[in-house]
Amino acid sequence: MLNGRVALVTGGSRGIGAAIARRLAGDGADVAITYANAVGRAAEVVGAIEGAGRRGLAVPAEATDAAALTSAVEHVVAKLGRLDILVNNAGIAPFGPLGEVTLEELDRTMAIHARASFVLAQAASRHMTDGGRIINIGSSLADRVPYPDWTLYAMSKSALIGLTKGLARDLGSRGITANLVAPGSTDTEMNPADSPDAAGERAFTALDRYCAPEDIAATVAHLAGPGGRYITGASIAVDAGTTA
Repeated sequence: MLNGRVALVTGGSRGIGAAIARRLAGDGADVAITYANAVGRAAEVVGAIEGAGRRGLAVPAEATDAAALTSAVEHVVAKLGRLDILVNNAGIAPFGPLGEVTLEELDRTMAIHARASFVLAQAASRHMTDGGRIINIGSSLADRVPYPDWTLYAMSKSALIGLTKGLARDLGSRGITANLVAPGSTDTEMNPADSPDAAGERAFTALDRYCAPEDIAATVAHLAGPGGRYITGASIAVDAGTTA
């Protein structure tokens, strides 16, 4: 389905990003990932990509470093020959009382979620042709914030909605789509399904369960493939009904 295509997944060494990288490789794409510090885990994901018979590449790039992100895109194109799919997944989960949020934390969160996604989309779009795909990973908290202490996170993820709509308009004439996938509570190291707060999060869902990273990856794969060719500027919730 994605044979001959090249994808770049940021923050692809673990969690949702790793699941997306594996799924895209399983669907036939060659896949590059970026990572910040987890060298061993990045190597494991590359091993899984290559185990699926595809080319894999891990590129170290800190999401707050715009120059490093642009260089990562150029490196992927140089090594794998092209770039068709960009998945802006790298993220953090700042949590805490509003009055305790520092300007440093504010700037870092916005840099990782909003600025990095813009910079990467700008750089990647220079190499994309008709059929290119940009997929931003947002959050259900950008649509509904059911509990306190998540203001910074919700704000930073909300920025991706505007980015997605703008990209859809800017790039549509070139046949490039831009969409956002908004996960709800997903079973990862940052938010495990067996954490002390998990029962409370499940209570906000309609299905009474967490998402699995593979649930998010399946929607990304659909948008990246032929089925997503007429979808652009959309925000798609994969949240077990949290925002229903």
